[in-house]
Amino acid sequence: MTTVDMKTQDSTEAPPELSGKSGDSQLGASFAYTSITDEDLAFVGSIAGIQDAEALKKHILTVQEEAYAVHPYPCIRRFTFLRVKLSPSILLDVGCCFGNDACNLPRTLGRISQSPIELWDLGHKLFLSTKETFPVPFIAGDAFNPAHLEAVPPFYSPPETPVPTLSTLTSLNPLRGHVSAIHISAVFHLFDEEQQLQLARNLAGLLSPEPGSIIFGLQSSRPEKGFRVEAGVPNSHGKPMFCHNPESWTEMWDGQVFAKGTVKVDAILKEMERNDLQPVNGGRFWVMIWCVTRLCITSLTWPASAYRLFILSSVAPTRMV
Repeated sequence: MTTVDMKTQDSTEAPPELSGKSGDSQLGASFAYTSITDEDLAFVGSIAGIQDAEALKKHILTVQEEAYAVHPYPCIRRFTFLRVKLSPSILLDVGCCFGNDACNLPRTLGRISQSPIELWDLGHKLFLSTKETFPVPFIAGDAFNPAHLEAVPPFYSPPETPVPTLSTLTSLNPLRGHVSAIHISAVFHLFDEEQQLQLARNLAGLLSPEPGSIIFGLQSSRPEKGFRVEAGVPNSHGKPMFCHNPESWTEMWDGQVFAKGTVKVDAILKEMERNDLQPVNGGRFWVMIWCVTRLCITSLTWPASAYRLFILSSVAPTRMV
């Protein structure tokens, strides 16, 4: 709908006045107030703090008339300015540690965090917050335990299950196909190559099939895929750190986790100083900043055989570089 079209259609219409009998303005003659969905009325009422139906109607019609006097856009006449155009968003922060990223997000976004509960409690202590002042749902669990996060194929059509009430969740499984954004930083590099693939598949089943849904984060990396021999010391789990490079990371998500061509993977390397590590033979250290974005596709069938569960050690992801 272009500005030229709107002016051509409606610039000659004079702003009408309210009709005292019906309570509707003449603006609604071609598109009645009753065409507004209950969902959209509830949305406006909740934001405006108006619960009485008649008071809400009067409020909407008054604002509609004033807006139409500014410019007679068809969307004003047809009440489309009331429609919620963005789906409710859920952000999952995996390995959230103290919850510092969740603290920096809009309070209107549905957020849920997952990490060892001791670190989450210390986050409340750090930010002087409580469950009441910062009511972001928190779930402690093992991302490799199917009872908490079971591997299911990615969704390529909307899930049939309803969006769960976040405050009632005891595991991540009810979120399958409903999460708009998943943040996971400094977690993947804690595990070996096979486990990283399994974790990626576990998370993929949570992501919404809506185009634009994302999984993003950062982690230790190398220009060449392999173990981080430059550090000369194991990772915080006492194991050699396996690092993907941007090319292998892209290949994993686009083809092994999601069906080929259904996601766009952006991954860049950034060199970083690590004064806490003693580089071996002049080694350099890198992090990879990445994002996996779902594309607009038709329905696909992903082979279930690709989602065999591996027997893994029960290690809950911990945010630690």
